[in-house]
Amino acid sequence: MSENKFQTVKTAEELQNLIDNEDGILIYFSHEKCNVCKVLKPKIADRCKIQFPKIKLLYADTELTPEISGQYSVFTVPSVIVFLGGKEFLRESRNISIETFTQKLERPYKMLFS
Repeated sequence: MSENKFQTVKTAEELQNLIDNEDGILIYFSHEKCNVCKVLKPKIADRCKIQFPKIKLLYADTELTPEISGQYSVFTVPSVIVFLGGKEFLRESRNISIETFTQKLERPYKMLFS
């Protein structure tokens, strides 16, 4: 299942190191009790696998690692933050449209990775 494509981050330092050293990062903020999050997560993974394969997928559990959520000002789940070239590029929360998300990411992804 593509859901396994997400690497779980356990510390803010680990996450910052990945952001600094990877060209493309997507962080999926969620927790176990969020049913919407469980449905959306594999859809995001599948879309990224097909259209944005060079973006590294990360998962942060907002209940187990509240310091990461706080550092990135994530107050609701699901939340997705995309970093391109070490800079925050895209942030979506709550009602996330896969199509809108894809449209916003498509052009900058091609510019960075083509």
